[in-house]
Amino acid sequence: MLELKRSVYYYKPKQESKENLEIMRQIDEQYMKTPFYGVRRMCNYLRSLNYKINEKRVRRLMRLMGLEAIYPKPHLSKPDKEHKIYPYLLRGVEITHADKVWSSDITYIPLLNGFMYLVAVIDWYSRYILSWRLSNTLEESFCISALEDALSRSKPEIFNTDQGSQFTSNKHTGVLEKSEILISMDGRGRALDNVYIERFWWSLKYEDIYLHSYTDGKTLYKGIESYIDYYNNERAHQSLGYRTPADVYFERLNIGCSQRLTAVV
Repeated sequence: MLELKRSVYYYKPKQESKENLEIMRQIDEQYMKTPFYGVRRMCNYLRSLNYKINEKRVRRLMRLMGLEAIYPKPHLSKPDKEHKIYPYLLRGVEITHADKVWSSDITYIPLLNGFMYLVAVIDWYSRYILSWRLSNTLEESFCISALEDALSRSKPEIFNTDQGSQFTSNKHTGVLEKSEILISMDGRGRALDNVYIERFWWSLKYEDIYLHSYTDGKTLYKGIESYIDYYNNERAHQSLGYRTPADVYFERLNIGCSQRLTAVV
């Protein structure tokens, strides 16, 4: 009756203590404002809010959330030896039409009694969200599922991600290579190389996630589904001449702008 996929009912949010969940929520909100904060600065910020916390705890929670300070830094942790790292292909490239460049990223989503992870695929030219998935782990499978769902609609010339293990895995890059799509990856610690998806995360969290106390995977799924429908089809963007992402994306493809995104967890 609710038109929810069966798999949604089996999502169980990751658990931490109530205090740690409160701290992680504070870290997430501050990180959206100051993504250059590393462990030390984030720890000082939390202490200013009267949390009794040390850097070891902050480091563990930030790693659990998949967060890392954004700035160029050498000699970082090496990826799996079997994972190939691809060069960044978009510096100086002019994005002139839809399906020129897509990108994907993962973000942490706080819940009242836990947390989950969200991955999305976005078209750079139109800012249109092509697909998304929720997961309670950072395994590669939900990223591959989102990618395959997006490719069932169309395909880009270039696909850009960060160097996270989910995106450098042979299974993920294999899907792209099989479709003859050029693979681009951000420089380590340079999230601004993937700026459009980062802007979408900011909009999603400040316009929806932080305004609601989602309690579980079912309510979170419905909330994100509703917001992405609004974002794609109703939310006008100044950078798009006050048109919606759907207006711009489907204009080139000669598809009616009333078409809605259907996402399956």
